Amino acid sequence: MFGYTMPAYTKLSPQDYHTYQRYYCEGCHQLRGGFGLRGTLTVNYDMTFNTILLDGVMGSALDFEGTDRLFCVLDRPKADSRMMESMAAYTLILTKWELFDDFTDKPSMKSRMISEVLDRAIHKAVDMYPDYDDHVGKGFMALHDLELQGCKNARRMGEVFGDGLVGPLRDIAGDKATDALDEVYRELTAAVYVMDSLDDLEDDYRDGTYNPFLPERFVNKQDFVNSHMFELAATVNGIMSDLQGSYSKVRPGLVGNVSLCDNIVYYGIPESARKVLSGNTEAKSSIKNVWDRRKDRISAID
Repeated sequence: MFGYTMPAYTKLSPQDYHTYQRYYCEGCHQLRGGFGLRGTLTVNYDMTFNTILLDGVMGSALDFEGTDRLFCVLDRPKADSRMMESMAAYTLILTKWELFDDFTDKPSMKSRMISEVLDRAIHKAVDMYPDYDDHVGKGFMALHDLELQGCKNARRMGEVFGDGLVGPLRDIAGDKATDALDEVYRELTAAVYVMDSLDDLEDDYRDGTYNPFLPERFVNKQDFVNSHMFELAATVNGIMSDLQGSYSKVRPGLVGNVSLCDNIVYYGIPESARKVLSGNTEAKSSIKNVWDRRKDRISAID
């Protein structure tokens, strides 16, 4: 889950643009400070939003110093925040299980190389937060079981997977955790899973890996989307509506980052969904694609 939970940059105020850049860069610094330089390769949009929303709920590090340098990957963390430290570890644990999923579906030299490069950082994160590893691992296994059953309900699969991700996020939120916040993350996971499945149709068809949207007769992604636009739009719009409804219950309790969270939930994520349906998206949620496109992501927020 890496490339879809982005702001709508054209609708960001200058202040929110700077705030988003500050959180994105701090995520990189937290990975660098806690898990070494190689850990910074996993910094991503989705975990940045998780951090922004959680900090808006918790108010634990809203005033941390940002960075003004273009090349700042060697900087140490600016925020003294358990929440951000935990989120960095959680990011690496998610990466561990995504790589495991890649190995299960179709082992590749690229996945093997990335796993070796990140091995020490991932092991440290797991040693620090074994409960997070257990939660996320159960989520991946539940998702894998649905794949083996041939489940064709992509939304359900995303929600089942999301159930496995809620536990660590609830722990990070501490006494600020709520059922409504859990639901935001569950719906967000479902949205990303659906978008990623649509985005990966051609890759999964070529590789022979499972995808709940793949029909018996497949020509290409655009043909599939054009032939099923009504059903796909209904699925995506339903998820967006539920995500925004869940967020509206959390929003009154935010102590910061309100307009930035509004932008991402009401404009950024729906914009990503429209790009997926139109075939214009470039950011897929695979660690392999994140690895390949890291320079593009950094330039997008500079």
